[in-house]
Amino acid sequence: MTFHRLAKKITVFSLAVLVGSLVTRADSNVSNIAARTSPDWLRSATVYEIFPRQFSPAGNLAGITAKLDELHDLGVTVLWTMPIHPIGEKFRKGEFGSPYSIRDYYAIDPAYGTLDDYKKLVAGAHQRGMKVFMDLVANHTAWDSVMMTNKNFYKQDAKGNVISPVPEWSDVAGLNYANTELRRYMIAMMKFWISEAGVDGFRCDAAPMIPLDFWEQARTELEAFKPGIVLLEEGEQAEFLTKAFDFDYSWKLMWSVNDVLSHNASATKIKNSWAASRAQWPKNALRLRISDDHDETRAIARYGMNGALAASVLMFTLDGVPLLYNGMEVGDATESADPALFDKLNICWHPHASERPPFREIYQQLIQLRKDYAAFRTDAVNWLENSEDSKVVSFTRSDEHQEFLVLINFTSRPVSGELKNFNAAEFKPVNIRGASDAVSGDLPRFQMDGYGWRIWQRTITHTAAK
Repeated sequence: MTFHRLAKKITVFSLAVLVGSLVTRADSNVSNIAARTSPDWLRSATVYEIFPRQFSPAGNLAGITAKLDELHDLGVTVLWTMPIHPIGEKFRKGEFGSPYSIRDYYAIDPAYGTLDDYKKLVAGAHQRGMKVFMDLVANHTAWDSVMMTNKNFYKQDAKGNVISPVPEWSDVAGLNYANTELRRYMIAMMKFWISEAGVDGFRCDAAPMIPLDFWEQARTELEAFKPGIVLLEEGEQAEFLTKAFDFDYSWKLMWSVNDVLSHNASATKIKNSWAASRAQWPKNALRLRISDDHDETRAIARYGMNGALAASVLMFTLDGVPLLYNGMEVGDATESADPALFDKLNICWHPHASERPPFREIYQQLIQLRKDYAAFRTDAVNWLENSEDSKVVSFTRSDEHQEFLVLINFTSRPVSGELKNFNAAEFKPVNIRGASDAVSGDLPRFQMDGYGWRIWQRTITHTAAK
């Protein structure tokens, strides 16, 4: 039950109109304003999204805790648990219901376990150096929420009837942020989970459907309560990053990748989408880089195994914070999004196909590359021209010590080409298992398999001053 699911069903223009009607917007021209300063660890983070119901056969919090060592070994640094609260029964969709239809923000779904189980999960993550984000569904509740005793907490029609935030979300009731008592309730609830369970941040569902001034109020109070608390906006509103949120979703980039891989659009669309957002967002804004999550049909189902990896390589080598949705590391193709959100479909952790890319090793090495080299944690992305730019994206990432060249073929066919106006001296291939082997000749020329990709590296030498 997320803002993204609604966004996919309407045009970008209509979405902007919708958001404008639902939130109190600040001046949208924020490109000359700096984004708020976030904790240093966030820029080097890899976020791992977990749907507890699907993650293990038991479908509970203990099933996550049991795999913390595996997640730590993979290299992820932030665990984002989808909502863990009791799910509404009134107007429920599917057998199990959406986890975004919440009956009680202060409780744990009995099917998932107890508060102590959640505390053990958070403590276990912290012991391994990982942070934990809670999914905060602040825009709406279940129709049988404990909060329904106060009707003024909710949006109402002209006749005083509680209403859904939008017609498509019939299983939830919209909250009314014109009510100051509701605001106090929600901020107190966030403080409860910080103090009681030790969560490190919140992924804020459907954030643009809530007034920006609420989020700024929440940020001020939470920062005083726990300095360094992180807020992730499930939305793509540039002004939300100036004061309230630490980072947001880069949906437009994901949609551009989808157009290229699924609808044969030119690969130049990826660069153009990135550049358009860079021109509009606050300086040093941090974006969540995604190719797969619970709102999408699995990337591997949309693009095939190699196409999905090509999309992931882009997201892990661009600026920003990459996201892994549980099961991506084994190439899981189990149905996702609607209707899977409302039922139980376990992740297939042990696929039987014989010819499969080494997904886990590839993700593990990409994560390690980002940890080892600050070049991938800077804002410096230099897009390069190449002779096959309708098929191949090419860019460099650099800092004062290292420079990396990334080439990704976004078509299913082999391609040969040449980088333009690029000094390829001293670049050597980075040894990552799964990288394209069909690279012949010396840079700046290249030859790559369908959906092939390759990363090169050079050390920047500095001449001592005389």
